[in-house]
Amino acid sequence: MLDQLTLTAVPGLPLIQPGDDLGALIVDHAERANCPLRDGDVVVIAQKVVSKAEGRRLRLEDVTPGPRAEDLAAQIRKDPRLVEIILRESRQVVRTAPGLLIVEDRHGLICANAGVDRSNVEKTDGDWVTLLPVDPDASARSLRDCIQALTGQRVAVLINDSHGRPWREGASGVAIGVAGIAPLDDQRGSHDLFGYELQSTVVAVADQVAAAASLLQGQADEGRPVVVVRGLRYEARDAAAADALRPRERDLFR
Repeated sequence: MLDQLTLTAVPGLPLIQPGDDLGALIVDHAERANCPLRDGDVVVIAQKVVSKAEGRRLRLEDVTPGPRAEDLAAQIRKDPRLVEIILRESRQVVRTAPGLLIVEDRHGLICANAGVDRSNVEKTDGDWVTLLPVDPDASARSLRDCIQALTGQRVAVLINDSHGRPWREGASGVAIGVAGIAPLDDQRGSHDLFGYELQSTVVAVADQVAAAASLLQGQADEGRPVVVVRGLRYEARDAAAADALRPRERDLFR
């Protein structure tokens, strides 16, 4: 029998608002779509809806940029209020260019704008942006625990976001929060088809799943922030998304 992996977008989810019970909404809409969650499923949830549910958003009109933000904004031609938020969410600035600000964010991710984003954020009483969750792993664990309590099924949860990549055009999904799934599969010591021992092969399982789910989630007005992955073989244990970050002492490019 062939191995099979299926990815299904959960339909009909409403626009998420601060305080919404996101886990309950996911369970409810999966059941309405006649696709109830099963033991071993991996639920991939877009960062944007997690941040919205947790109230991780700011109105630019309420932000007063400091001198550093003002200076940097003038150099890269960005809104100084936006730059101020990015700096607050960052450990250090890594690269800058006109219109571009690459940072190491507070979670250790190297990404544009520390994940601060205007896209798919409603304009109600001002110009709002969303921030990454304070602790994406804790958010993933909370959602996993909620889903398991409501369904009685053992599931894993990934929170994914879209990141650009050095030397490659285009953005790809990456896992920024994990629960119930090891982000890496260390295959060193196993053997290939011809008996050679693998010396350096470590598979980025969580990132690969996050990227696959992103194909269904989309980047524009698709409105499909939650994808259920079924049939994946994975190590079911609690870990941290930061396990997939390369230590600074082994980073040859920063």
